Amino acid sequence: MYHIPVCPFSQRVEILLSLKGLSDQVVFHTVDITKPRPEFLLELTKGTTALPVIDVPGKTAIKESMVILQMIEDMFPDPPVARLDPHEHALESLLVEQEEAFTGAGYMMVMNQDAGKRGEFRDRILGLYRGMNDILLDYAPGDTYFFDRFGWSEVVFTPMFMRFWFLEYYEGFDLPDGAEYARVRRWREACLAEPHAQQVTPEQINKLYYDYARGKGNGALPDGRSVSSFTLEPDWPGRPMPPADKYGPGATDAELGLA
Repeated sequence: MYHIPVCPFSQRVEILLSLKGLSDQVVFHTVDITKPRPEFLLELTKGTTALPVIDVPGKTAIKESMVILQMIEDMFPDPPVARLDPHEHALESLLVEQEEAFTGAGYMMVMNQDAGKRGEFRDRILGLYRGMNDILLDYAPGDTYFFDRFGWSEVVFTPMFMRFWFLEYYEGFDLPDGAEYARVRRWREACLAEPHAQQVTPEQINKLYYDYARGKGNGALPDGRSVSSFTLEPDWPGRPMPPADKYGPGATDAELGLA
């Protein structure tokens, strides 16, 4: 599997592999997104920069995280992660359908550079949280997870909950108290605590996603910078924490421990 360790879509696959006890059966290759993709990888992805991609020996390589998840679930059905009952799987899929809008809202919020629009982005993501809270109340048989265990919808959403640590750090965002967020908060906290989902930490996310907080994603550089916060060297553990004030003056490469 060719992946970016800090990428939420890559982490989805890692979580599912861990749940199924398959992590040691996959060879992981880290891709440096601050550099042009090598030709062999572009051939695997049919010319796109999409990651992760799984190169199955003797078969066509597969990309798109949800497609990869389904392939792994079908190839290795024991233990099942998605619900086996078609109706139950349809129920958990109702929540999964909300992920694209949720992810988009969170990334747009962290990349926003207009302080005057902070309330607009906050309202958008809170509305999505309320909608997810309603789905959990209306359709989820479980009290904490959607069902009785960490399952399909949890695999899909947990990496996003972890990435949104950058909203806490750079936007001071968290869910308000109140009944309209109580069920989704309980679900989110259980997802964050799942032992099979500890591939990343808040420190790692907030250091590597600093450039996103400055409005630049996927290895693009903010003005005045020459090294992306997504670089693999120097590695993130040795870097200082970036400034949390994303609307103030940007940090230099040296201040970020990149020079």
